[in-house]
Amino acid sequence: MHRLSDFDYNLPPEQIAQHPLPDRAASRLFVLDRATGNTRHLHFGDLLTLIPAGDLLVLNTSRVIPARLHGKRDTGNAEILLVRELSDGAWLAMGHPGGKLKPGRRITFGEDSAVEIVEMLGGGLRRIRFVGALDARATLAKYGEVPLPPYIRRPPTAADRERYQTVYATHDGSVAAPTAGLHFTTELLARIHEAGIVVTAIDLHVGPGTFKPVETEDIAAHVMHAEAYEISDGAAGWINKKMGVRRGVWGVGTTVVRALESAAQAAGQVRAGAGETSLFIRPPYDFKVVTRLITNFHLPRSTLLMLVCAFGGYEHVMEAYREAVREGYRFYSYGDAMAII
Repeated sequence: MHRLSDFDYNLPPEQIAQHPLPDRAASRLFVLDRATGNTRHLHFGDLLTLIPAGDLLVLNTSRVIPARLHGKRDTGNAEILLVRELSDGAWLAMGHPGGKLKPGRRITFGEDSAVEIVEMLGGGLRRIRFVGALDARATLAKYGEVPLPPYIRRPPTAADRERYQTVYATHDGSVAAPTAGLHFTTELLARIHEAGIVVTAIDLHVGPGTFKPVETEDIAAHVMHAEAYEISDGAAGWINKKMGVRRGVWGVGTTVVRALESAAQAAGQVRAGAGETSLFIRPPYDFKVVTRLITNFHLPRSTLLMLVCAFGGYEHVMEAYREAVREGYRFYSYGDAMAII
């Protein structure tokens, strides 16, 4: 069994992309054949040369919300990162400084908006409620900030509101972008349709748990935060149809993989509907739905890298990462892409 240290690799800090490229599709594309370990170096616009007509491309249309709020508490500054809305109108959130944000405390974001800490839930999570004149969505629109990942060492800009978002983002709910999709342009998607490749979409709302570090050498002890997903009847129909005739099912991002694998039934069909997943995919894992993966390069020791290793083969993927470092690829959210075929 693999240990946490097995998923480490050395990355020069200058290869962590701090800004997106002007042209989304100009990113490089590292191609890994998971059967042989062979690699190729393309650009993302070359993706069409990899996908046969009749295959299925599955996108995640979740939209990033400006989920980070900077405010004031009685004795100083505070920060709230929203995770997701709950059924009773309250929100699940994380806060800083964590030890000071106890039930009953309020954080204000101006004269017209505030939240109250309702309950501590463990794991850094708490239940909060918006209590000012503005509701949650109005507060986010006025005071919210794009929640860029911690490895982007600069404040967010107005441009990030558009660039840290896929061109097909539709349904609000994520606090981190499904970054594999950041490389697609409307023009590339049009070419994909024209090439006879079928495109469908699901939603998995990415939570801050995507950045939660694995802190135990025994990776099986790690607990994933639950994330909400929804698969429409139409999407499930396309996926099941393509699986039935053994066509390629391309998951655009680890979020798509986790949603589809969570909705897979024993009979090999994907179940439509809404749900939550805390599925932790790591080697070894028997994939039931996705046969091809488009993804970005992920942090060492992360659950995302473990999922990619489960899909592409541990030895192949770790060697591919070392090759990508040598070849000067740009890493993480605003970095280059990888296709595992």
